[in-house]
Amino acid sequence: MAMVGLFWIAQGDVYVGAKPSGLAPGVRLAPEGVVALGDGQSGLRLWEDIRALTVTDVPVKSLMRKIGAVKNLAVGTVMNLAVPMVTGPTEETPPMMTLRVASGGGDLDLLAYSAAAVGYPPAEVDLSRALLARLTEGAATMATTLAAMSEWGRTWEGGTPRAAEREKLLREWVG
Repeated sequence: MAMVGLFWIAQGDVYVGAKPSGLAPGVRLAPEGVVALGDGQSGLRLWEDIRALTVTDVPVKSLMRKIGAVKNLAVGTVMNLAVPMVTGPTEETPPMMTLRVASGGGDLDLLAYSAAAVGYPPAEVDLSRALLARLTEGAATMATTLAAMSEWGRTWEGGTPRAAEREKLLREWVG
C-alpha cells in the first residue's frame, strides 16, 4: 500500500484519498468506472458516462498545518499522561475531500478521507488533478493510465515513496 499524490494504491486497487475501511466513505477508480464506497454513498458511474472528475477540499501541506499536527500530538500526549484512565480518541479525524463526478446523468459528489496527515504537497495536488482530468479523455487513455497505476501498485514493495519519486510517478501517469 502506498500513497502517490491524492491516490492510495493498494495491490492494484486505486482510491482517491484514503482506502476506506468499514462504513467510512471512499472512492475507488475501477476499470469499469468510479465506485462510491461507504455508508451514505454507493454506486458505480461508468467511464463512458463520465465527462469530468474534479477534487475539492484537498488539505494542502503548509507550515501551519505541520505546527497544528505537532500541537495536537503534544496535547494528546499530555492529556494521556495527566489523565491515564481516560480512554477514547485524542486525534481528530482526517479531513474529507470531495470528488465531483460530472456525467450525462448529472453531477455526483463523493466523499473520501484524506490519506495525508499534514496535507498533500502542492505539486502533487496539481499533478493529481491533471491525472483525474486525463482519466476522462477517453477509454484508451483511461485504460492505459489506470492499468499503469494498478500495475505499479501490484509490483511496489514497501510504503509510500519519497516526494521526488511520487512526483515522478504522477508525471509519468499524466503522460
